[in-house]
Amino acid sequence: MPDLLKISLHNVRFRAYHGVHPEEREKGNDFVVNMEVSFQPRTDTILSLQDTIDYATLFDIINSTMQRPVDLLETLVQTITYNTYKRFPQLKEVTVSVEKLNPPIDKFTGSAAVTFSKKY
Repeated sequence: MPDLLKISLHNVRFRAYHGVHPEEREKGNDFVVNMEVSFQPRTDTILSLQDTIDYATLFDIINSTMQRPVDLLETLVQTITYNTYKRFPQLKEVTVSVEKLNPPIDKFTGSAAVTFSKKY
């Protein structure tokens, strides 16, 4: 098995307007996104940004996706994953989770999350 380098973004917070209920699209909700990507480095020691995955670009992919409202968290995690691989085809694995901090469920206390992992 080749050596893989992992890069992660943790607890990236957004106010966004995803959900199937009209009030979710109007009032919005708080979301937390986590991402982990893995790739095989081309060199033993990475000394240049060109030899790695720029985590600022990973954030840009997440941010642009979070700005476009969709009904389902499943759609978000899959879209973020596919857009990340499209931008960085050298990736071997991408895992994305999106957590909705205050889902509109009567008498529910907690959060709801969906995670998607894809190996390439």
